[in-house]
Amino acid sequence: MKVYYEESGITIYNADCREVLPSLPKVDLLLTDPPYGTKTPVDNARFSGGTKTFGRSAVAERRPIAGDDELFDPSHLLAFKRAIIFGANNFAAALPPSNGWIVWDKRVGLEDMKDWPLGEAELAWTNVTGAVRMFRNRWMGVVRDTEQGDYFHPTQKPLALMRWAIQQWSKTGETILDPYMGSGTTLRAAKDLQRKAIGIEIEERYCEIAANRLRQEVLAFA
Repeated sequence: MKVYYEESGITIYNADCREVLPSLPKVDLLLTDPPYGTKTPVDNARFSGGTKTFGRSAVAERRPIAGDDELFDPSHLLAFKRAIIFGANNFAAALPPSNGWIVWDKRVGLEDMKDWPLGEAELAWTNVTGAVRMFRNRWMGVVRDTEQGDYFHPTQKPLALMRWAIQQWSKTGETILDPYMGSGTTLRAAKDLQRKAIGIEIEERYCEIAANRLRQEVLAFA
């Protein structure tokens, strides 16, 4: 089990999460966005970054991600007392029933945008809330409410979204786990909110990006 980065209560493992999870200490919240497999035309691919063109012929600018060609099995994520799993509508049949889904509305105020080839919202399965919860943040290609220009990963989530989820369903000092860490957005959000965090990522290039994001300090201004 290779520790790639460790500092101030944040740990990154460069490994397959299925090999690391059994040896981890107790965590308080699982918050993740696993690669659930595409097996579909590129217009329907799991993608939240920019595109070469807009319209029905848009082609995602992305490299393959580990797990893209597999149908995702979430069984190794279901033992956690508190869990939020994005993209779970793509493998909902393999999950326990839940009334507590999260809806991330990506198209706020852009209802008149025509022929957008990607999803207008993303869903997360949870066992932390008994009702559907909504988070609104425009994230349609280059049209974003937050983090304009910060393109680290093809399926990147807004830092604001992860901060919101962590604030809603964890407490200061608790430990957040993201076993499909990508570029480290969940860990960056956890650090900003004074949580501990563990991230696992199979691709080393994203571990490096995540570590660099975590090294950046937020300056406090009067």
